[in-house]
Amino acid sequence: MTAILVHHGRSDPLILEVGIGARASEWSGPPGVTGAAAAALVRAALAAPVAGPPLPAHAVPGDRVAVAITGEIPEGDHVVTAVEESLLTAGVAGSDVAVVVARRGTMPLPPGAVEYQGDAETDTSYLAADAAGRPLHLARTLVDADLVVEVGGWRWDASLGGADPATALWPAFGRSGCGLAIDRRLARRGRAAIDEWTDSIHQMRWQLGVLANLRLVAGRGATLHAACFGLPDDAAAAARKAAGGWRPRIESPARLAVATLSADGPGPAAFTRAVAAAARVTTPDATICIVGEVAEPGPVFRRWREGIAVRPLVEEALAGTDRDLIADAVQTRFFAHALGQRRLVLLSTLADTLVDELDFGNARTPEAVERLAARTESLVVLHEADRMLPRCGTT
Repeated sequence: MTAILVHHGRSDPLILEVGIGARASEWSGPPGVTGAAAAALVRAALAAPVAGPPLPAHAVPGDRVAVAITGEIPEGDHVVTAVEESLLTAGVAGSDVAVVVARRGTMPLPPGAVEYQGDAETDTSYLAADAAGRPLHLARTLVDADLVVEVGGWRWDASLGGADPATALWPAFGRSGCGLAIDRRLARRGRAAIDEWTDSIHQMRWQLGVLANLRLVAGRGATLHAACFGLPDDAAAAARKAAGGWRPRIESPARLAVATLSADGPGPAAFTRAVAAAARVTTPDATICIVGEVAEPGPVFRRWREGIAVRPLVEEALAGTDRDLIADAVQTRFFAHALGQRRLVLLSTLADTLVDELDFGNARTPEAVERLAARTESLVVLHEADRMLPRCGTT
């Protein structure tokens, strides 16, 4: 078979080859574009929505427009430029357009954008109450605007078993405590908390009157694969279909998975998503090898690896108010569930002593991973696994 090359941020890629009779496959996301081609892709989407009117028809001269950006959006500068140009064609003054970013990850802010923090109560306005009667507050800039254009990255989250709701308006543009409340529910209830979260998102959009929604699907290598514009549910449905390239179907579960992380890593959530993706296409006793820059785990995660059960660790974190600790408990819960009894091996930037303390396999050199591949009877390679939701067999 042809050797599989795995680029992992170092000068030379891994060269993975399996033995005679072994099976191997590799999977990566769909192709994408950059620069002027990305801007053209967005302009075309804004002019020809999947449902509803084109963006210029949403606005009239004198409108105050808030462009609300959530999630990691590929080619962000070009996306924002295309949106602003479209609004200008409707007669909206440039000074009446506020670009507000609920920043996540390490991507830089687009030029002219303001980062939303939500730390002060004056930053938000009351919008509605959720099904449980809890008040929902949203960024004042959005509530006061005549038109809100929602712009969000759209991706899969294998640890949640589907689309990632964290790319939506709420709680990204809520008060700082909103994210903590959701983390508490996720830590306590796991995936069962997701339906309540998405219901709040839909209610927020309805109360705010959001009818202009731009969803962006990343291509491999931090490119832009697709832009889908229209009414929120329709834009999301189109983005889901466009993201099908991140949902490879593997014939049967493998004994070894080698998974890399995308360019917007190396946060704990990306690590969890990558392990969860690899777990979906491996046997319960398989080996998962994560290749790339991995974030140093938090205290809850470390204590779990020392042998303490997840549930009491989660309850201990929930008894306090430390948001970082609770977020760490969330990731630990989902990570432990995804990994199961599989063996985890790291070829990463983490210190050798830390990897040993975590009781993970430590591939100190690329050759160690290459030897794993040469000895396995079945190998699957997932490039940018943290963006994937792979399927196995006919599921």
